[in-house]
Amino acid sequence: MASEFKKKMFWRAVVAEFLAMSLFIFISIGSALGFNFPVSSNETSTKTQDNVKVSLAFGLSIATMAQSVGHISGAHLNPAVTLGLLLSCQISILKAILYIIAQCLGAVVATAILSGVTSSLPNNLLGLNSLSSGINAGQGLGIEIIATFQLVLCVLATTDRRRNDVSGSAPLAIGLSVALGHLLAIDYTGCGINPARSFGSALIANNFENHWIFWVGPIIGGASAALIYDFVLAPRCSDLTDRMKVWTSGQVEEYDLEGDDMNSRVEMKPK
Repeated sequence: MASEFKKKMFWRAVVAEFLAMSLFIFISIGSALGFNFPVSSNETSTKTQDNVKVSLAFGLSIATMAQSVGHISGAHLNPAVTLGLLLSCQISILKAILYIIAQCLGAVVATAILSGVTSSLPNNLLGLNSLSSGINAGQGLGIEIIATFQLVLCVLATTDRRRNDVSGSAPLAIGLSVALGHLLAIDYTGCGINPARSFGSALIANNFENHWIFWVGPIIGGASAALIYDFVLAPRCSDLTDRMKVWTSGQVEEYDLEGDDMNSRVEMKPK
C-alpha cells in the first residue's frame, strides 16, 4: 500500500473524486431544489415533470463528470460503485477508503453551499432521502438494493476491459443507468443509490431518520452486482494471489508511467 500512497496519480485521483462529487451534488440536488422556486407564468409544472427533470439532472451530471475525470480517477462518485470495483479487484483497499472519504466530503461541501444558495426556501431539507408515505423500511431497502444493483452492474459491464463490443460511450451509458434508477426510486425513497449523496443531505439537514437504509441498500446492491458479474455472468480467471495483490498494491499498470503522462490506464477509460 505504501508504494501506491506515494504516487502522484493516486492523489490526483482522490482530488478528482472530491471535485467531481462536489459538482455532481451541486448540479443534481440543485436541480431538485430549483423546482421549489416557481415561475408564475409556468402553469404546466407537475410532479411527473419534476421527477423526469431530476432524473435527467442526476444522470446527465454523472455522465458529464465521468467524461471529465474518468481518465483521472475512474469517476466512481458513489461509495457503492467503489465497493463494487473493490470486490471486482479493480482497485486497492486504500484507494477505496480514500475515494469514499473524498466522495462524502464532496457531498457535504456541495450540500452546504446549496444550503446557503437556497436559504430562503421554507422547510428546506436539501434533497434529503426519506421513505414515502405507505413505504416501510423493508420495502424502501428493497428498492434501494434493486436500483443500485442495476447501476453497479452497468458500471462493471461497460468498463470491462475484456469486452471489445462496446462502441458507444461508457459515461453516457452509466449516466442513463443513474437516470433509470431515479425514475424508479424517486417516488418510493427519493432515490439514494449513493450513500455519499444521502449522507451530505442528512448531515447538513441534521436529519438521520431511516438513514441506514441509504447505506445498507446500496452496499448490498453494489456488492451483489459485483459478485454476480465476476463469478456468474462474466467470471474472471484471476486467482486469489492476483486478487490480493490488487487489493494491497493496486493495479500496477495504472501507475507504471510517472509524472504528467495521461496515458496511464485507469478504471473508466473509454474504449
